Amino acid sequence: MNGPRVVAVGGGHGTAVTLRAALRYAGEVTGVVSVADDGGSSGRLRELLDVVAVGDLRKCLVAVADDGSSLASAFELRFTAGELAGHPLGNLVLAGLIGTLGDLEAAVDEAGRLLGARGRVLPATTARVALRSIGEHGEVTGQVAVGAASRIERVGLVALDGGVATAPYAVVDALLAADQIAIGPGSLFTSVLAAAAVPGVIEAMRESDAQRVYVCNLRTQLPDTADLTVADHVAALARHGVPIDVVVVDDHTPMPLGTPGIDCVRAPLVGRNHLVHDPDLLAAALQSALAQSRVPAREAP
Repeated sequence: MNGPRVVAVGGGHGTAVTLRAALRYAGEVTGVVSVADDGGSSGRLRELLDVVAVGDLRKCLVAVADDGSSLASAFELRFTAGELAGHPLGNLVLAGLIGTLGDLEAAVDEAGRLLGARGRVLPATTARVALRSIGEHGEVTGQVAVGAASRIERVGLVALDGGVATAPYAVVDALLAADQIAIGPGSLFTSVLAAAAVPGVIEAMRESDAQRVYVCNLRTQLPDTADLTVADHVAALARHGVPIDVVVVDDHTPMPLGTPGIDCVRAPLVGRNHLVHDPDLLAAALQSALAQSRVPAREAP
């Protein structure tokens, strides 16, 4: 396949949209996805089965699944009664594959094979982790709790087994080989940085020759990004050591721009429901940003 190698970094809903966008112009697509969620079905399965959070991985696998896949639709089926209430089928399948294969990367790859995936999805780390923030409320642990905090200064990941949470080799290889790395959209602290700030991910993004693009959210989220400008988002990424070359922003976002200090691509990005980015519009903006970059697009084998 011809086209640039594109790696999308972040959490569930936002990175799923970016993956759908990338499939429209890229020759090779990879998602590097957060596993820090401790709420909902993912949180329950984490505690019950001692696995990483699989919900964001599921959303991104569905995003790259073969068009018209009945299994992809089934992956999103959420049970509404009994002991399975609240669990999407895909989360249970992923948890079962992890238990069967004994390896998170292999389980996600096998789920991708079953779905006829047109791209690869990788966990940002294979360790069971908790998101931790420092800010106005002091030290806060857990993605749900961090999302309810305000004036956050820094976030990081804590390995629940007492070790160190690092990126798998496959993640590092994908980032080093990329032509474009798209970070976001999604919740800045609980989704984007939960993946981008993983040790190994940051270093690989710094060393990569890829264009590093931050896709900013359409609006602020309360309370964790209240009153932040686009420039504040970029500054927060820099504070965590995440390198950014260009920021992509919706041209009618209610979020003030500020002075990002890097190239800014403003374009119509809002989908029909006015809540999330439209994959076609985002694809056009990302493709335009890459065309304007000095980084030459390489052909994927």
